[in-house]
Amino acid sequence: MNRPQDDEFAPYYATYINTVSENVLGEMEYQATSLPALLKLISDEKSCYAYAVGKWTIKELVGHMIDTERIMAYRALRIARNDKTPLAGFEENDYVANASFNDRNLQSLADEFAAVRRANSYFFNSLTEEEYNRRGTASEKPVSVRALLYILVGHVNHHRRILEERYL
Repeated sequence: MNRPQDDEFAPYYATYINTVSENVLGEMEYQATSLPALLKLISDEKSCYAYAVGKWTIKELVGHMIDTERIMAYRALRIARNDKTPLAGFEENDYVANASFNDRNLQSLADEFAAVRRANSYFFNSLTEEEYNRRGTASEKPVSVRALLYILVGHVNHHRRILEERYL
């Protein structure tokens, strides 16, 4: 699959997309097991750690990754099915603030990420080239289904790097 072109996504997504390998579907599937494996190494005590005041805890970071996974996949589904309805954005900080991620066990969050990612892998592996090329509007910006796949994978790469560098 070809990488998305610059006109297929908003410029701020380039930092995510640029972290993704040429084997985007393979990388997506790898993340379904590699991220939960990393999370298993983190103690319950450490999982409530935030590296600075006002930053998310590890549990909140993982919860944010799950929420974003669901939202981006929903966008991809709508656009792949040729739904032309503009899709609203979301405020990530409000989502985290209105969730109870810190009340959960980190392992349950890791398991949930793996389950959502596996479901999304089935979906993205089922798409045709025509469906990957479809474009819609999300957060008032044009986006293709292909770009949403790369954004999903790059979003996990981005937050995993932050997790390793700032939390662990």
